[in-house]
Amino acid sequence: MFYQVKGAFIISHQTKARVVGINHVSIEVGDIQAAVEFYGQIFAIEMGSLSDNNGSMVLGDQFIALTKGDGGPYSKPGHFGVVVDDKEKVREALKHYGIEPLPGRFLGFLDPWGNHIEIPGYENIMFSKTDGVLRGMGLTYLKKNERAKKELADKQLA
Repeated sequence: MFYQVKGAFIISHQTKARVVGINHVSIEVGDIQAAVEFYGQIFAIEMGSLSDNNGSMVLGDQFIALTKGDGGPYSKPGHFGVVVDDKEKVREALKHYGIEPLPGRFLGFLDPWGNHIEIPGYENIMFSKTDGVLRGMGLTYLKKNERAKKELADKQLA
């Protein structure tokens, strides 16, 4: 079922993926080590992966991804990860609206303003909601896969 709003078709609530939360935000910095030092002076952070070109600051079951820019003016937009209950519904909506997914191993797309939106599925990631929150959101059917369960257990977040 589709609804028309100001000339655009909107997919009905029942056929759209439900947003569960924000998993991560990516920001571009000039120097990964300098960014880690800067943010480490302000926040108590745990470092995730770290290289000369990218890194991550772990925030419990979420993270801020750091990407090294080329030092010039704004060269590449950052992105954020929107956790959904069903990535295939997002893929179907993108196809319906003629939006090409970005190449790569993760489902992502650009919005009309160039913002990069990445779509992780709830089952694959550490980001977690409590049983009470899932119940309140009507998402009690969501479960974690074994890899995500292990990652949560390894970090003592399970």
